[in-house]
Amino acid sequence: MTDAVGDPRSLLLMGGTSEIALAIAERYARRVPGLHVTLAARPSQRRAEAAGLLSSLGCTVAELDLDAEAPETHAAVVEAATADRDVDVAVVAYGLLGDPEEAWTDVDAGVRLARVNYVGPVATGIALADRVRRQGHGTVVALSSVAGERPRRSNFVYGSTKAGFDAFYTGLGEALREHGGRVVVVRPGFVHSRMTAGLDPAPLAVRPEDVAQAVVAAVDGSAEQVWVPAAMRPVMSVLRHVPRRVFRRLPL
Repeated sequence: MTDAVGDPRSLLLMGGTSEIALAIAERYARRVPGLHVTLAARPSQRRAEAAGLLSSLGCTVAELDLDAEAPETHAAVVEAATADRDVDVAVVAYGLLGDPEEAWTDVDAGVRLARVNYVGPVATGIALADRVRRQGHGTVVALSSVAGERPRRSNFVYGSTKAGFDAFYTGLGEALREHGGRVVVVRPGFVHSRMTAGLDPAPLAVRPEDVAQAVVAAVDGSAEQVWVPAAMRPVMSVLRHVPRRVFRRLPL
Protein backbone atom coordinates (compact mmCIF):
# COMPACT_ATOMS: atom_id res chain seq x y z
CA MET A 1 0.00 0.00 0.00
CA THR A 2 1.07 3.59 -0.46
CA ASP A 3 2.19 5.40 2.68
CA ALA A 4 0.42 8.18 4.56
CA VAL A 5 1.44 10.83 2.02
CA GLY A 6 0.60 8.69 -0.99
CA ASP A 7 4.09 7.53 -1.90
CA PRO A 8 4.44 3.96 -3.17
CA ARG A 9 6.17 1.45 -0.93
CA SER A 10 6.79 -1.08 -3.71
CA LEU A 11 7.74 -0.67 -7.35
CA LEU A 12 7.78 -3.37 -10.05
CA LEU A 13 9.78 -2.70 -13.21
CA MET A 14 8.78 -5.03 -16.03
CA GLY A 15 11.81 -4.27 -18.15
CA GLY A 16 14.10 -3.55 -15.22
CA THR A 17 17.09 -2.42 -17.28
CA SER A 18 15.15 0.21 -19.24
CA GLU A 19 16.80 3.60 -18.79
CA ILE A 20 13.43 5.26 -18.34
CA ALA A 21 12.24 2.66 -15.82
CA LEU A 22 15.43 3.02 -13.81
CA ALA A 23 15.16 6.81 -13.87
CA ILE A 24 11.65 6.43 -12.43
CA ALA A 25 12.96 4.10 -9.73
CA GLU A 26 15.79 6.49 -8.85
CA ARG A 27 13.37 9.40 -8.51
CA TYR A 28 11.16 7.41 -6.14
CA ALA A 29 14.15 6.04 -4.24
CA ARG A 30 15.35 9.53 -3.42
CA ARG A 31 12.05 10.45 -1.78
CA VAL A 32 10.79 7.11 -0.36
CA PRO A 33 13.10 5.60 2.28
CA GLY A 34 13.17 1.80 2.17
CA LEU A 35 11.41 1.52 -1.19
CA HIS A 36 11.11 -2.08 -2.40
CA VAL A 37 11.99 -2.42 -6.09
CA THR A 38 11.63 -5.58 -8.17
CA LEU A 39 13.71 -5.60 -11.34
CA ALA A 40 12.20 -8.02 -13.85
CA ALA A 41 14.53 -8.35 -16.83
CA ARG A 42 16.89 -10.74 -18.52
CA PRO A 43 19.88 -11.69 -16.36
CA SER A 44 22.73 -9.36 -17.34
CA GLN A 45 25.48 -7.14 -16.05
CA ARG A 46 23.15 -4.18 -16.61
CA ARG A 47 20.55 -5.69 -14.29
CA ALA A 48 23.18 -6.36 -11.64
CA GLU A 49 24.46 -2.78 -11.92
CA ALA A 50 20.91 -1.42 -11.67
CA ALA A 51 20.31 -3.47 -8.54
CA GLY A 52 23.54 -2.17 -7.05
CA LEU A 53 22.65 1.44 -7.79
CA LEU A 54 19.20 1.18 -6.25
CA SER A 55 20.58 -0.64 -3.21
CA SER A 56 23.07 2.20 -2.73
CA LEU A 57 20.09 4.58 -2.62
CA GLY A 58 18.56 2.61 0.25
CA CYS A 59 16.16 0.39 -1.69
CA THR A 60 15.44 -3.24 -1.01
CA VAL A 61 15.94 -4.85 -4.40
CA ALA A 62 14.72 -8.18 -5.80
CA GLU A 63 15.69 -9.51 -9.22
CA LEU A 64 13.49 -11.72 -11.39
CA ASP A 65 14.09 -13.15 -14.86
CA LEU A 66 11.80 -11.76 -17.55
CA ASP A 67 11.89 -12.80 -21.21
CA ALA A 68 9.98 -10.27 -23.29
CA GLU A 69 9.72 -12.82 -26.11
CA ALA A 70 8.02 -15.43 -23.92
CA PRO A 71 4.67 -13.85 -23.02
CA GLU A 72 3.39 -17.18 -21.71
CA THR A 73 5.78 -16.76 -18.75
CA HIS A 74 4.79 -13.22 -17.76
CA ALA A 75 1.94 -14.16 -15.42
CA ALA A 76 4.34 -16.29 -13.38
CA VAL A 77 6.81 -13.40 -13.17
CA VAL A 78 4.11 -11.03 -11.90
CA GLU A 79 2.94 -13.66 -9.40
CA ALA A 80 6.48 -14.13 -8.11
CA ALA A 81 6.98 -10.37 -7.80
CA THR A 82 3.82 -10.00 -5.73
CA ALA A 83 3.93 -13.23 -3.74
CA ASP A 84 4.75 -11.56 -0.44
CA ARG A 85 3.69 -7.96 -1.01
CA ASP A 86 1.28 -5.77 -2.95
CA VAL A 87 2.65 -3.76 -5.85
CA ASP A 88 1.85 -0.07 -5.64
CA VAL A 89 3.30 1.02 -8.98
CA ALA A 90 4.20 -1.28 -11.87
CA VAL A 91 6.05 0.06 -14.92
CA VAL A 92 5.79 -1.76 -18.27
CA ALA A 93 8.99 -0.62 -19.93
CA TYR A 94 10.39 -3.22 -22.31
CA GLY A 95 10.37 -2.95 -26.09
CA LEU A 96 12.32 -2.99 -29.34
CA LEU A 97 12.83 -0.29 -31.96
CA GLY A 98 14.06 -2.70 -34.61
CA ASP A 99 15.35 -1.94 -38.08
CA PRO A 100 12.51 -0.08 -39.85
CA GLU A 101 13.13 -1.52 -43.31
CA GLU A 102 13.84 -5.05 -42.13
CA ALA A 103 10.66 -4.97 -40.04
CA TRP A 104 8.41 -4.83 -43.10
CA THR A 105 10.51 -6.95 -45.47
CA ASP A 106 11.46 -9.84 -43.18
CA VAL A 107 8.70 -11.93 -41.61
CA ASP A 108 10.73 -13.02 -38.59
CA ALA A 109 11.86 -9.47 -37.82
CA GLY A 110 8.34 -8.08 -38.09
CA VAL A 111 6.82 -10.82 -35.96
CA ARG A 112 9.52 -10.40 -33.31
CA LEU A 113 8.79 -6.68 -33.10
CA ALA A 114 5.07 -7.37 -32.72
CA ARG A 115 5.70 -10.07 -30.12
CA VAL A 116 7.96 -7.94 -27.93
CA ASN A 117 6.15 -4.62 -28.30
CA TYR A 118 2.54 -5.77 -28.30
CA VAL A 119 1.90 -9.45 -27.49
CA GLY A 120 4.26 -9.43 -24.50
CA PRO A 121 2.83 -6.22 -23.01
CA VAL A 122 -0.71 -7.59 -23.39
CA ALA A 123 0.28 -10.67 -21.39
CA THR A 124 2.02 -8.48 -18.82
CA GLY A 125 -0.95 -6.12 -18.59
CA ILE A 126 -3.49 -8.89 -18.07
CA ALA A 127 -1.34 -10.42 -15.33
CA LEU A 128 -0.90 -7.04 -13.63
CA ALA A 129 -4.63 -6.33 -13.90
CA ASP A 130 -5.39 -9.60 -12.14
CA ARG A 131 -3.10 -8.57 -9.29
CA VAL A 132 -4.56 -5.05 -9.09
CA ARG A 133 -8.10 -6.48 -8.90
CA ARG A 134 -7.11 -8.77 -6.05
CA GLN A 135 -5.34 -5.94 -4.19
CA GLY A 136 -8.04 -3.38 -4.81
CA HIS A 137 -5.42 -0.74 -5.62
CA GLY A 138 -2.33 -0.12 -7.74
CA THR A 139 -1.10 1.96 -10.66
CA VAL A 140 0.24 0.57 -13.92
CA VAL A 141 2.52 2.89 -15.88
CA ALA A 142 2.62 1.91 -19.55
CA LEU A 143 5.48 3.41 -21.57
CA SER A 144 3.96 3.96 -24.98
CA SER A 145 5.20 6.36 -27.68
CA VAL A 146 3.95 9.18 -29.84
CA ALA A 147 4.94 6.88 -32.73
CA GLY A 148 1.72 4.98 -32.08
CA GLU A 149 -0.54 8.00 -32.50
CA ARG A 150 0.03 8.16 -36.25
CA PRO A 151 2.57 5.65 -37.60
CA ARG A 152 5.00 7.09 -40.16
CA ARG A 153 6.24 5.44 -43.33
CA SER A 154 9.79 5.64 -41.96
CA ASN A 155 8.98 3.32 -39.04
CA PHE A 156 5.41 2.12 -39.49
CA VAL A 157 5.82 -1.42 -38.15
CA TYR A 158 7.18 -0.10 -34.85
CA GLY A 159 4.47 2.56 -34.84
CA SER A 160 1.77 -0.04 -35.39
CA THR A 161 2.97 -2.08 -32.41
CA LYS A 162 2.89 1.01 -30.23
CA ALA A 163 -0.58 1.89 -31.52
CA GLY A 164 -1.81 -1.50 -30.34
CA PHE A 165 0.08 -1.18 -27.05
CA ASP A 166 -1.43 2.26 -26.46
CA ALA A 167 -4.98 1.14 -27.24
CA PHE A 168 -4.69 -1.90 -24.98
CA TYR A 169 -3.43 0.01 -21.95
CA THR A 170 -5.88 2.86 -22.46
CA GLY A 171 -8.70 0.30 -22.39
CA LEU A 172 -7.16 -1.51 -19.43
CA GLY A 173 -7.29 1.72 -17.47
CA GLU A 174 -11.02 1.96 -18.10
CA ALA A 175 -11.51 -1.67 -17.08
CA LEU A 176 -9.58 -1.28 -13.81
CA ARG A 177 -11.23 1.91 -12.63
CA GLU A 178 -14.12 0.08 -10.92
CA HIS A 179 -11.62 -2.20 -9.15
CA GLY A 180 -9.57 0.58 -7.56
CA GLY A 181 -6.79 0.43 -10.14
CA ARG A 182 -5.36 2.98 -12.50
CA VAL A 183 -3.32 3.01 -15.69
CA VAL A 184 -1.13 5.91 -16.81
CA VAL A 185 -0.25 5.77 -20.51
CA VAL A 186 2.97 7.71 -21.18
CA ARG A 187 3.75 8.91 -24.71
CA PRO A 188 7.31 10.20 -25.04
CA GLY A 189 8.68 11.63 -28.24
CA PHE A 190 12.32 10.99 -29.13
CA VAL A 191 14.26 9.91 -26.02
CA HIS A 192 18.05 9.97 -25.89
CA SER A 193 18.79 6.38 -24.82
CA ARG A 194 20.54 3.17 -25.82
CA MET A 195 17.56 2.35 -28.04
CA THR A 196 18.01 5.52 -30.10
CA ALA A 197 21.82 5.67 -30.05
CA GLY A 198 23.14 6.59 -33.48
CA LEU A 199 19.85 8.11 -34.68
CA ASP A 200 19.44 11.80 -35.46
CA PRO A 201 17.43 13.36 -32.63
CA ALA A 202 13.94 14.53 -33.54
CA PRO A 203 12.61 17.93 -32.47
CA LEU A 204 11.56 18.14 -28.82
CA ALA A 205 13.91 15.27 -27.85
CA VAL A 206 14.07 14.47 -24.13
CA ARG A 207 16.16 12.45 -21.68
CA PRO A 208 15.03 9.44 -19.60
CA GLU A 209 15.13 11.71 -16.55
CA ASP A 210 12.58 14.03 -18.19
CA VAL A 211 10.21 11.13 -18.78
CA ALA A 212 10.70 9.94 -15.20
CA GLN A 213 9.83 13.37 -13.83
CA ALA A 214 6.63 13.44 -15.89
CA VAL A 215 5.69 9.91 -14.83
CA VAL A 216 6.09 10.57 -11.11
CA ALA A 217 4.09 13.79 -11.42
CA ALA A 218 1.34 11.92 -13.28
CA VAL A 219 1.17 9.16 -10.65
CA ASP A 220 1.06 11.81 -7.91
CA GLY A 221 -1.82 13.53 -9.69
CA SER A 222 -4.79 12.24 -11.62
CA ALA A 223 -3.49 12.11 -15.19
CA GLU A 224 -4.30 9.04 -17.26
CA GLN A 225 -2.35 10.07 -20.39
CA VAL A 226 0.92 11.98 -20.48
CA TRP A 227 2.96 13.37 -23.38
CA VAL A 228 6.68 14.03 -22.87
CA PRO A 229 7.46 16.80 -23.43
CA ALA A 230 4.02 18.30 -22.88
CA ALA A 231 4.38 20.22 -26.17
CA MET A 232 4.05 16.89 -28.02
CA ARG A 233 0.34 16.78 -27.24
CA PRO A 234 -0.72 19.70 -29.50
CA VAL A 235 1.84 18.66 -32.11
CA MET A 236 0.39 15.15 -32.33
CA SER A 237 -3.16 16.50 -32.27
CA VAL A 238 -2.38 18.45 -35.42
CA LEU A 239 -0.49 15.59 -37.11
CA ARG A 240 -3.35 13.15 -36.51
CA HIS A 241 -5.60 15.31 -38.68
CA VAL A 242 -3.23 16.20 -41.48
CA PRO A 243 -4.52 14.72 -44.78
CA ARG A 244 -2.58 11.63 -45.86
CA ARG A 245 -1.39 13.20 -49.11
CA VAL A 246 0.19 16.00 -47.04
CA PHE A 247 1.39 13.79 -44.20
CA ARG A 248 3.42 11.57 -46.52
CA ARG A 249 5.40 14.59 -47.70
CA LEU A 250 6.42 15.69 -44.22
CA PRO A 251 10.04 14.96 -43.18
CA LEU A 252 9.04 12.58 -40.38
